[in-house]
Order: sequence, then C-alpha cells, then structure tokens
Amino acid sequence: MADFVEIGGLKVNEELYHLVRDEIVPGTGVNADRFWKSFGEIVRDLAPKNRALLEKRDKLQKQIDQYHLARKGQPFNREEYKTFLKEIGYLVPEGKSFKVTTANVDPEITEIAGSQLVVPLDNARYALNAANARWGSLYDALYGTNVITEEGGAEKGEFYNPRRGAKVIAYTEDFLDKVVSLKRGNFSDVTRFFLRRAAGKKQLAATLKDSSTVGLADARKFLGYQESNGELRKTG
Repeated sequence: MADFVEIGGLKVNEELYHLVRDEIVPGTGVNADRFWKSFGEIVRDLAPKNRALLEKRDKLQKQIDQYHLARKGQPFNREEYKTFLKEIGYLVPEGKSFKVTTANVDPEITEIAGSQLVVPLDNARYALNAANARWGSLYDALYGTNVITEEGGAEKGEFYNPRRGAKVIAYTEDFLDKVVSLKRGNFSDVTRFFLRRAAGKKQLAATLKDSSTVGLADARKFLGYQESNGELRKTG
C-alpha cells in the first residue's frame, strides 16, 4: 500500500508529496508546506459544496430516469418534457446578459490557442488524450484519423494496433524530414535525441544508426524542449 504524508489537514500520497516539494515547487517562489496548507483549506471549503452538488445531480438523474421509464413506448412530447425539467429544477429561466473577466491567468490559457478539455483523473488514457490535444501530439492525431489508412491490418480497433502504430511513426518521420530536416540522414535513422551546447545555447542533436551525431539543418527551428538529465529520448 502507498504511504501517506499528513500535511495541511490532508493525507497526501508520499510520492505526490515529494514530487511537489522536490520537482514542482523549486524555482516558483511557492513554499511547499504553505501550498498544502492552502490546498487543505480549499478542500475543506469546497468538499461539502461538491458533495451537495453531486447529491443534487443524483436526485435529478433519478427523477429523469423515472420520467422516461413511466412513459416507455409512448410518443415523445417535447413541450411536456421541457415543463417537467423546469418543474424539477433541471432547466432554469435564462438570466440577464453578463460578462466574465479574468486576471492572473497563465499565458497557456490566455494567449496560446488550444483545446481546453476536462478529464477524470482516474483514467490515464483520457488524461493523456487531453495533454495531446492541448499540446498537439502528431502521433495521437494521426493514429485516430483517416490520414493513416487501415489497409494491411492497420485498423484502429479498441486497443493499440502495432501495425497502425508503425504506419504512424513512419508518416511522422517522413513529415519531420520535410519540415525540420537533419543536416544529414533521416529521422527514421535516429536512435537517440539529446541536448548539446552550441553558440552559447542548448541545441537539439541526434545520434544516428551509424553512431554519428547530427543537428538540425536549420537550428532556428528548435524552439523549445523538456529536459531530463540533459537528454531528449525518441519515442516509438
């Protein structure tokens, strides 16, 4: 069983506690203990309100289910249904027009265009899809669309299909060759990505199958990175 740390009136998974303290908080100017204290206050304030809302949702759902079960096989009456939804409080009168303003919102939300998805934290695949939609995973986008054909056993299916995955990787490598080409060789020849310092700043470098090292043909196309021990590893 996972170990927990008691802090801020909460029991926090030990791994999550250390992740916040050792990797997320440093450099932000936020004190880790103060963060958990504030988070605990938020939980204690909002948890009862959330429980009340969930109870209200369950009550509404039960009433709606009973309505439909009682009318099973009968023609659907739109106006009658709207009246019923208003009576139970599911539909409420439209209010006056209003505007919403915000302040102190991260640039990723206010300035950078992208999907805004809400996903359950207990489903890793949903969370991954949300991240991919936000930041643009070419692999994920290609796998789920008809850009990649289903010929040759490359059907989408319910579970991951290695044949389709191989087609996605090949398509992506060809695309990268065209838009961010290497000085020599192709992305299909890359066995490892890493960072090296050149002209006073870190640049993308790659090791090819022949053990040689190359950079991008146009270094200006390397705009950002996520570093882990000075390396970027090829996926797929």
